Amino acid sequence: MNTKSPFFLQQTYIAPQNLSFMSNLKTILEAKVKEFNQPNFIKDDPISIPHEFTKQQDIEIMGFWSAMLAWGRRKTIINKSNELIQLMDNAPHDFILNHKPKDLKRFENFKHRTFNATDTLYFIYFFNHFYQQHTSLETAFSQFINSKDQTIEKALIGFHNLFFDLPDAPHRTKKHVSTPVRKSSCKRLCMFLRWMVRKDKKGVDFGLWKTIKPAQLICPLDVHVDRVARQLGLIQRKQTDWKTALELTEALRQFDPKDPTKYDFALFGIGLTQKQKL
Repeated sequence: MNTKSPFFLQQTYIAPQNLSFMSNLKTILEAKVKEFNQPNFIKDDPISIPHEFTKQQDIEIMGFWSAMLAWGRRKTIINKSNELIQLMDNAPHDFILNHKPKDLKRFENFKHRTFNATDTLYFIYFFNHFYQQHTSLETAFSQFINSKDQTIEKALIGFHNLFFDLPDAPHRTKKHVSTPVRKSSCKRLCMFLRWMVRKDKKGVDFGLWKTIKPAQLICPLDVHVDRVARQLGLIQRKQTDWKTALELTEALRQFDPKDPTKYDFALFGIGLTQKQKL
């Protein structure tokens, strides 16, 4: 184990079934949630992008888009997301609904890693089609699940199918919008849904959507969360995929069955602290 890890990770592995260990771990994680789930977390994280807006549709569009771009350095993700906002005249929803064909030429040079102009234009195409018929992006997910579903798995599968159901949907763009069908951990989609669904008084997550419940959310499994969760014995599965995300979330439900993904703040924060100390 890394000797530079925080003191509470410098221990021999203890199985999660050990109730005393789990009680202590819950206390630690609750403290870390409190530390990182606060407004000063926002400015350095991609969630800062939707926080630039007050209109729900703008929050949804840029929340989704910045989440889909969320790989690599957080500063770069934020910069590229802000570039998109400027290309949409600082009014994403209005631009999506009212742009002219000539306005799309400005996106021809947009790129973030493997996300290019083809993907960008299809996102605009989908949003235009969807928001002409619906008020909120929540419908694109919530129509596929009900209150009896324990997780958002069906919502993610249904959304993926809906997103690529339009004529001429580019095959290459599918790699940017994941689905459990392909065994992906769906980290970016799970993160976006956490932003939209979770609601508390801390002001980080938005809690705009009401049909999907926090208890149904799945913890976003990024590299920091994956590493720390394994160090803490919350993950036993060797690979990192959708089943691993389910395994982690089920473990977190032992601490708070109504809001398991709040511990994303703790696991991510611990991982970030580890990285900074290396």
